[in-house]
Amino acid sequence: MNLNDPLGDMLTRIRNAQMRGKSSVISPSSKLRRWVLDVLKDEGYIRGYSEKQFIGTMGELEIELKYHEGRPVIQEIQRVSKPGRRVYSSVKTMPVVQNGLGISILSTPKGVMSDTAARENNVGGEVLCRIF
Repeated sequence: MNLNDPLGDMLTRIRNAQMRGKSSVISPSSKLRRWVLDVLKDEGYIRGYSEKQFIGTMGELEIELKYHEGRPVIQEIQRVSKPGRRVYSSVKTMPVVQNGLGISILSTPKGVMSDTAARENNVGGEVLCRIF
């Protein structure tokens, strides 16, 4: 399967699985996806993830979704920077998601991090996605 936007595919899989009330979802593995999942885990939006390697093929990530009182913790997950239109933000122009209740995930020269961590490290970068 040829994907033009692997990160967008993973976010869509998470969104669809949560709408159906699934406890976990499987997605193909990549470095960028693992880095984004690390941020989601650190911020408390997912319970965790595990990687399964297969001989001769690409690995898979099993993402454990998180619910609070039967409702998904992730209310909205949206891809911002797309392959056809990259969106960059400096520290000064970095948007605040839902008055600080949500996060943006950025790809910076210091790695993939949340918007609050990017402000603390005084770095800007590509806005990958927005989560609330």
